[in-house]
Amino acid sequence: MKLDKAIIAKLAEHLENCELEARDTLKITEEYPDMDFEDAYAIQEAIKQRKIARGNKITGFKAGLTSHAKMKQMGVSMPVFGFITDYGCILDGGEVKTSELIHPKVEPEIAFVTKAPLRGPGCHIAAVLAATDFVLPGIEVIDSRYRDFKFDLKSVIADNTSAARYVVGGMIKSPADVDMRTVGIVLEKNGEPVAFGAGAAVLNHPAAAIAMLANHLGARGEEIPAGSLILSGGITEAVVVKAGDAITLRVQGMGSISLRFV
Repeated sequence: MKLDKAIIAKLAEHLENCELEARDTLKITEEYPDMDFEDAYAIQEAIKQRKIARGNKITGFKAGLTSHAKMKQMGVSMPVFGFITDYGCILDGGEVKTSELIHPKVEPEIAFVTKAPLRGPGCHIAAVLAATDFVLPGIEVIDSRYRDFKFDLKSVIADNTSAARYVVGGMIKSPADVDMRTVGIVLEKNGEPVAFGAGAAVLNHPAAAIAMLANHLGARGEEIPAGSLILSGGITEAVVVKAGDAITLRVQGMGSISLRFV
């Protein structure tokens, strides 16, 4: 680590305040160019602890940068990971207040709910599938706190990988009953299709993102507990949204979910 505890706490407070006050900031590596990935995850952890101390509940995990092309572009060998919260959960068909966000975008995802704990090292897709209770459609609303959505990898990790809101629903499926590599999705905005994809866009199999998360946590002496909700990463590019937009995700054989921005 390159940063001391006082700076980590200062940056965590700054980034969380930007989230809570819906205001943007320059990426933190401009002021601290020597910070490393351990620093970035330490800042994210400090943000998590601030939320817990305030009474918020951590409801699960999320993965980002889950396409091989994106990882190659960013010069990394694995996705980035963050956490999701109780106040970020939106009911299917519910409303997202744009006044609480800076510049939101939506991503279609496959969500996993575990029935057994997962821990690395050595976690793999088969272990993830065996530990999964069910999968279901998910929409993640991302909202980087960085100006113009411009950041580097360390900055976005520190910013809890742009986590903001999410909705899950539709039809729950046993992982044995759906081929998550070939399952197709359509994302609609105001009734018009705006993005198409298949599960294989996420690391060739969405469960691979869960395995990488387990291995990431295992290196830190942590695990994915049983009963965890995990967003496995965007299947398509993120789609910009604004007040008045209605978003629907349709997943082959798994129903649909929706939300509205007000």
